[in-house]
Amino acid sequence: MSDLAGLYLHIPFCSQRCSYCDFYFVTTEKSHTGFVEALCREIELRGNGYGKREPIETIYFGGGTPSQLAISDLDRIIDSINDAFDTSNVLETTLEINPEDASSDYLNGLRTLGIDRLSVGVQSFFDRDLDFMNRVHDAKLAKQVISDVRKAGFSNFSIDLIFGVPGQPAEYWAANLEIAQSFEVPHLSTYNLTIESATPLKNQVDRGLIKPVSDEDAASQFTFTIDYLRERGYEHYEISSFARPGHRAKHNHKYWSHANYIGCGPSAHSFWWKGLPAERWSNVRNLKKYEALLMQHVAPLEDKEQLGLDTLADEYILLRLRTSDGLNLQELEDRYGVDLLIERVDELAHLEEGGLIQPIRNQIVRLTDLGKTLCDSVTARLLPDSSD
Repeated sequence: MSDLAGLYLHIPFCSQRCSYCDFYFVTTEKSHTGFVEALCREIELRGNGYGKREPIETIYFGGGTPSQLAISDLDRIIDSINDAFDTSNVLETTLEINPEDASSDYLNGLRTLGIDRLSVGVQSFFDRDLDFMNRVHDAKLAKQVISDVRKAGFSNFSIDLIFGVPGQPAEYWAANLEIAQSFEVPHLSTYNLTIESATPLKNQVDRGLIKPVSDEDAASQFTFTIDYLRERGYEHYEISSFARPGHRAKHNHKYWSHANYIGCGPSAHSFWWKGLPAERWSNVRNLKKYEALLMQHVAPLEDKEQLGLDTLADEYILLRLRTSDGLNLQELEDRYGVDLLIERVDELAHLEEGGLIQPIRNQIVRLTDLGKTLCDSVTARLLPDSSD
């Protein structure tokens, strides 16, 4: 696929807080009118600045919980996107949805809007896990939603599953994968439960109420996941992502290939590279401040930075090593001015000898399955400014 821009919309509403989540969200807003108005204004603002410079190819509604919005609100937002951006090249429009929101009427409404891919927040097919995570839905609904999504005509969808849950019996994770593949889910995103700061889970860990899963056990579950899904026809095309052939996430590809993307909504991030320096910016992480600024036609910026080739090269190495397509050393040299075969040749040899990267062929560096369990440390060893 080409590398036209992506558009991300952050919808910050949730019905309740999941114990592990550190994304920006609010649970107290009953009316979404002010937010939708502000979001449409930001879409117009970003369209004026970037919409005529490059068509968008993917649209992604994330959060938070985008399925908290009414169909009429989503309709208005999509109209604003079509007015502000060139959407004639859009290949994929994804919306994150929780099982408790997936009524047949709502799903049919999404289809009518042109949303053609869903990311369903299942997380687990076991009530014990869902209670631990403070999810709204139960295990029965976690299974039912997959059938409902298909009945509504969605052939392209993903579900999220979380491993490394403290106290979870080992057979639960294997059963989660078995259930998912038995439903022939076309895409799976599997995440290791991480202890993020300022979350209820972190507080429970700090108070000694919960003991996190060891790194060794989490790595074992990850390796099992790779083997299990690969044997059943899934491509492990990115560290957390598994897809049936033809069902890779096109929007996420933008992030991993250093393509341009615009983020709208509180806490959303953007990246734009058309000549040096590249730009990255983030929006304010506060709904009321976000709305107030846009009501005054002021961009809701929190931070903005300019990125030179050194920083971009480091990011490219980190991003590409996460993918099965791997790190293209020739592109790294041509686009970023870094020749790892000169700068890190000894480290590359050591990583190959240690079984962390595959033998380099056609100037492509790919992680082995062992390397995937240690992706961050492998990346750190290959950064041009890292020490031997």
